[in-house]
Amino acid sequence: MNSIIELSEFVNEIRPAKPVSFETFLQTYNVRVGKNIVPLKTYIAKKSIKTENLALLFSDITNIEAYLERFYNMSLKIKDKNIHFGEHYKPMQIKQINNNQEPLLKNLIRNLHFKHILELTKSGIENVPTYMDVLKDLLRNKIIDYKILTPSSLYYIEKRRFGSVLSSYYFRASILNPYVIYSLNENLLKGEKIFTPTLGWSSYACGFLESSLAKEYVGTDVIPDVCKKTDQLIADLYPSAKKDIYCKPSEDLAKSKRFMKKYTNHFDVVFFSPPYYKLELYEGKNQSTNKYNTYQEWLDKYWEATIQLCKQVLSNNGKLCYILSGYGSSNTREQYDLIKDMNSITTKYFKQTHDLPMYNKNVHVTTHKQPSERILIFS
Repeated sequence: MNSIIELSEFVNEIRPAKPVSFETFLQTYNVRVGKNIVPLKTYIAKKSIKTENLALLFSDITNIEAYLERFYNMSLKIKDKNIHFGEHYKPMQIKQINNNQEPLLKNLIRNLHFKHILELTKSGIENVPTYMDVLKDLLRNKIIDYKILTPSSLYYIEKRRFGSVLSSYYFRASILNPYVIYSLNENLLKGEKIFTPTLGWSSYACGFLESSLAKEYVGTDVIPDVCKKTDQLIADLYPSAKKDIYCKPSEDLAKSKRFMKKYTNHFDVVFFSPPYYKLELYEGKNQSTNKYNTYQEWLDKYWEATIQLCKQVLSNNGKLCYILSGYGSSNTREQYDLIKDMNSITTKYFKQTHDLPMYNKNVHVTTHKQPSERILIFS
């Protein structure tokens, strides 16, 4: 696959420019506090941060290549056995579905879409920068995010765990492990002909086509790069599978006479994890959360239109499955009971048959997010 990024390319993407001395570091670096930039020396004096703590941070910055290599090996490196993982791993039991079971199986997805996952997808929570934004500021622009200098972060830095600071505080787009999808299809959904109204960073195609049951995959998304890479991934890894990848909003597909003629009552399974309203802000003007101004409009014009499409393309005995959670933000005082609101629409067209837990899905959250998602199945 030509789209795979190697370690050297990942490091070059960040292009670290390290300070030449500790004194230069103290004199030239700044701290980002919300939208404000404060000189480092001014900030540490105000916060009474010890020089020895800064010396350890300086050491981490000057040895950043070692950290970047560890991060790459853990989060982006692809092992051969993890490509066609269905040959090596038994599916998870249905009531024990865990998004972090065999986490290295996410690496193919992270690698293919690393720029979108680590940088281009933004947090809907104010003043939560992305992982790559923080690294580039730190290593290229001489700007330290204030969270790196909090007591809890300095504790981890003192313990030589700088990576834990970056992993804990900074935003990365959520990824559904293809192992979850593979397990669901092998043990419950049993789909041969699959449609997904989003592409889920290619993880849906990967998960379903690792299942020996799946023969055909059709999906759509609004991010052109994701559409292109998903199409190429299927061609490279699953050449015998029948595929059809669209690049348009799911709610618009029902208006396509060609699509509806080809796929009405066609699929055994429709599956997706819908976008979390205003929690993750994806790139592109066609994103549903950009097109529709209010939560109610989003429910009406995106969600209900998509559910109507699902009803039309599913066969009489077909299954609809999606994964989501309700959440609200203590920062904005907004509350979104997604499960209740979205299910109330879905049950106008389908009957719910299963409500299962899914543990440890990596959606960037603070205290406002419930700890587990639900796997909801309808017929």
